[in-house]
Amino acid sequence: MMGGLWSRVPVTAFLAANILIFTAPLKALAETCEADNSFFNMPLLLFVALIGATVGGLLARQRRGELQRLNEQLRQINAALRRQAKIESYAPSLSYTPVGRISENEVIVDPRKEELISRLKTGKIFLRNQEPEKAFPEFKTALELAQSLKDPIEEKKAARGLGASLQRQGKYREAIKYHSMVLAISEREGEDSGNTEAYGAIADCYTELGDLEKAGKFYDKYIARLETD
Repeated sequence: MMGGLWSRVPVTAFLAANILIFTAPLKALAETCEADNSFFNMPLLLFVALIGATVGGLLARQRRGELQRLNEQLRQINAALRRQAKIESYAPSLSYTPVGRISENEVIVDPRKEELISRLKTGKIFLRNQEPEKAFPEFKTALELAQSLKDPIEEKKAARGLGASLQRQGKYREAIKYHSMVLAISEREGEDSGNTEAYGAIADCYTELGDLEKAGKFYDKYIARLETD
């Protein structure tokens, strides 16, 4: 019986030794693979981080350039406005009313025209009193009346009022739509009154939205108009 027990011990020892031999290299290989994997991952992460930093730096420089250009444009606008104010101070009675149009003080025959003028005046008062929400429906009605009367000048005034009302409420994208309507009416009629203010207002809206590239384009147009008006 003892002989049988001892005869089985070498077999058990042999099996245990072989298990250790085959499992140990596999474990070591696994550890090596894990180490290699970490080694290759580290440079990749560093590479991605470097790319991110580079792109961030380029965007920051681009943004800084846009801001510098915007500041320069604002300085030009300020100078042009000062020149314009100086010129107008020499001719305070100069009228910019289009030739051939009746003044608002003259008798208005069409009741729709009378309501149109009244709506425009009320809208302006609400804007002056910092009540853009109340101004909006006044200008909206004025726009509809101007369109029904086919009066492009008053249509522009109403569109400009709508744009200003929305702009003061912080609804810049909607405001751009109505300020752009002024430019569209000018193109349609071949008459560009109000375009200067429209360019400036659109530029201001894009500035508030953070789109400095588009703002810069409209400020360029605004400056060009100020210098030629």
